[in-house]
Amino acid sequence: MNTDAPQCAKKSRGRPKVFDREAALDKAMTLFWQHGYEATSLSDLVEATGAKAPTLYAEFTNKEGLFRAVLDRYIARFAARQEAELFGSDKTLAQALADYFSAVATCFTSNDTPAGCFIITTSAGLAASSEQVACTIKARHAMQEQTLVRFLDERQQRGELPGDCDTQGLARYLACLLQGMSVSAREGACFDTLHKVADTTLHILPELIQAYRPR
Repeated sequence: MNTDAPQCAKKSRGRPKVFDREAALDKAMTLFWQHGYEATSLSDLVEATGAKAPTLYAEFTNKEGLFRAVLDRYIARFAARQEAELFGSDKTLAQALADYFSAVATCFTSNDTPAGCFIITTSAGLAASSEQVACTIKARHAMQEQTLVRFLDERQQRGELPGDCDTQGLARYLACLLQGMSVSAREGACFDTLHKVADTTLHILPELIQAYRPR
């Protein structure tokens, strides 16, 4: 008689899936970028990232916390790199702006990401209940403008801009131009179209500088 006890096969459990924070942020970024903050639900984010809701809550607290983390990642991956084009010491004022606008146009029209600017797109249609998010986005807009002011101030000190040029006003004009490029990209404008806008701006740069001097 066989006295061996029957052996029950046990299912081997795999190791728990490790949460990939950066991959989750990139997937969430695409969703926010495509649809905006308000139109992106937590269930959409769960589906896109492949993470369970408790995991996202543990990592980011809530949807707003996830958005703030995504915004930081966007700045590091895209905005900071674009703005770095402004500060090459061997570049002329016009060349630095040309490189900057080219980098922006490339980002706004890339096939790898949704069209336009992430910050401008996500700010569209914010409800009154999203006041904190709106303040965060507004602060980032102000940072972009202040980066342009810093760039223009440095060039003014180097003698590339007249000493009486209103760098704050000129920076605001350039920031508004960038917002218009983002809207055009969302409406289907290609890189060449945005590049032409930048080229036209650089062509009239001497007149713009004069426009921001005292009369």
